[in-house]
Amino acid sequence: MVRKTIRNIPQERAFMPVQDPEARAANFDEVALGFDEAAALLESERCLMCPEPACIAGCPVSIDIPGFIEKLLKNDYRGAYDRLTDSTLLPAVCGRVCPQEEQCEGVCAVAVSGGLEPVAIGRLERWLGDKAIAEGWHKSRHIEPARFRVGVVGSGPASMACAADLAKAGCEVTVFEALHAPGGVLRYGIPEFRLPNSVVDAEIGQLETLGVEIKCNTLVGRLFTVEQMLSEMGYDAVFIGAGAGTPKFMDIPGENLNGVLSANELLTRCNLMHAGDFPNYDTPLGLGKRIAVIGAGNTAMDAMRVSLRLGAEEVHCVYRRTELECPARAEELHHAQEEGIAFHWLTSPVELLGDAEGNVRALRCQRMELGEPDESGRRRPVPVEGSEFDFEADTVVYAIGTSPNPILGQTSKIRLNKWGYIETDETLATSLAGVYAGGDIVTGAATVILAMGAGRKAAESIRQYLGIRDSASVYEPERTGFEGTLFGIDLAERNFTHIRLM
Repeated sequence: MVRKTIRNIPQERAFMPVQDPEARAANFDEVALGFDEAAALLESERCLMCPEPACIAGCPVSIDIPGFIEKLLKNDYRGAYDRLTDSTLLPAVCGRVCPQEEQCEGVCAVAVSGGLEPVAIGRLERWLGDKAIAEGWHKSRHIEPARFRVGVVGSGPASMACAADLAKAGCEVTVFEALHAPGGVLRYGIPEFRLPNSVVDAEIGQLETLGVEIKCNTLVGRLFTVEQMLSEMGYDAVFIGAGAGTPKFMDIPGENLNGVLSANELLTRCNLMHAGDFPNYDTPLGLGKRIAVIGAGNTAMDAMRVSLRLGAEEVHCVYRRTELECPARAEELHHAQEEGIAFHWLTSPVELLGDAEGNVRALRCQRMELGEPDESGRRRPVPVEGSEFDFEADTVVYAIGTSPNPILGQTSKIRLNKWGYIETDETLATSLAGVYAGGDIVTGAATVILAMGAGRKAAESIRQYLGIRDSASVYEPERTGFEGTLFGIDLAERNFTHIRLM
């Protein structure tokens, strides 16, 4: 077998077709059409099979990337899927929405050492995940029950990753979702032209085949508290992956006008409540014809492109930095530009102006220039004196970030930080024994795959807390100051119990 080098692999990425920009701007069909089998095999040939693959370390859930690609090259597609899903049950999701260019592909040796485009790991993952869905593959394994019950709050990516790993460890896992369909941000926050709901449904179904029970329409903190889950409801541990879905605004005059909304509301009403199919579904959205979206992250791109598909005549992006500092994925920005979104860089709103009926009619904006870098490492935008101007718009959408939902903090004694996010230690343990948290509810808004990585890390911590041995490794329990055994059980394990002080 000839050893692979930069010189003898295909020099260019395999072609992946996309919908024509003019056609796709009028429909919700998926924009990126994915690899076919020939393209997937051609792209697989570009992997160098590095002996110390940086891509695995670059993946927040530690997928064995060369391992599954090697099986693809041998046409062992089912084996490749089994290898891939040792780390994630959401390959078709992650292959579509994860920022691979910053993670696994960002450290790919083909790019770092060879100066070529990196291996299209995300597109290969998507192709394999789609094939598994089309052929009805399931992650089959014998699971020995471990007698522990774990409750999971939320059904987004962090919760699903945590639930999957705990179910594989034999735990009886129940997921509680506040909305009427599971998936969290995958369902309500990402449009179908980027992530079809059929894909979300299929990969959530993989969780259910592992025995995970999902209960929707259940708002933890209102129907019952986290403390009640540990006491009256009999759960041995709890994971909180409720996300951070409370929108942020700028606190400038005029935000109470009609026609001002958050990207969260826009996307949720469209994705989860079928507002795009009004009046077949009784969810009116009431968008105007000239839409201004404040912000330039991935959520802003989604909001702008959804507005275009819902019939807006003009859609504008208002962002206080330049295109170079734009936080959205390069692919999403490129697609938005292709579809005709107008971008106003170095522009910041200072006031929203209304008409006599209380509807928004314009933004009063100010030109900006870039100064010294701020704490994010990006250059800080500084107002240009005397540069105010009015910009007409009949709908204004805020997409400038989110905050945690306050309900859990209000109804539980769990410790929060000064911003209202749940405080955890390095194991993702919270201030309540047996309660762990991860994802956006801990870190603030981040990517799907980072949330999944947190979910897997929390699952590992919960297994250790419950005293479930990891079959993949042999280890001594961490010393905690307890010595000896009690009835043959190491005192370093299972030494917490919940008590109620009256």
